[in-house]
Amino acid sequence: MTLWIIFIVIVMMSLVFFILYLGMTAGRIDRLHRRIDVALISLDLHLMRRSGVTLELSSTGFLDPASSVLISAAAHAARLSTDLSSTQRDKAESELTSALNAVLDVEEIELIRGEIGGSEILEECAASSRRVELSRRFLNDAVRACVQLRRQRSARWFHLAGRTPFPQTREIYDHVEISERS
Repeated sequence: MTLWIIFIVIVMMSLVFFILYLGMTAGRIDRLHRRIDVALISLDLHLMRRSGVTLELSSTGFLDPASSVLISAAAHAARLSTDLSSTQRDKAESELTSALNAVLDVEEIELIRGEIGGSEILEECAASSRRVELSRRFLNDAVRACVQLRRQRSARWFHLAGRTPFPQTREIYDHVEISERS
């Protein structure tokens, strides 16, 4: 009789530990999804800030008219892309980065630094571009961790993520080379 009681206690304890494990895994998935939501908001904020700084740079008069129009158009397209899908927005943001890298060559950076207030606007542009890079990396790291956890058997078999769609990484060409050229 005592053998059966010991067996039942062991089974019950195993069941309790398994349920605790499932609960902890579900909580971890939930926390990762919240972290992804916060990272998306942060990335959106930094993308908007970068396009604002780019518009400010284009309106300062430090650039030649063709360069100013080029980055201004790319910044406006990036600002207007907030209502589009993430792939279309990523494309618009990548085009803004390409326009900045095309316009801001070594000679142009030196000319802008020679102007009053030029160094400040270049530093602000470089800082906002770095923040975009860091925000995107943080988001993609959280997405990878969440996807890896959701692909575990226990998460799939017991539907620990509910009906939440799989998060997607954001692939943006976001490396502006202002700081390396200065």
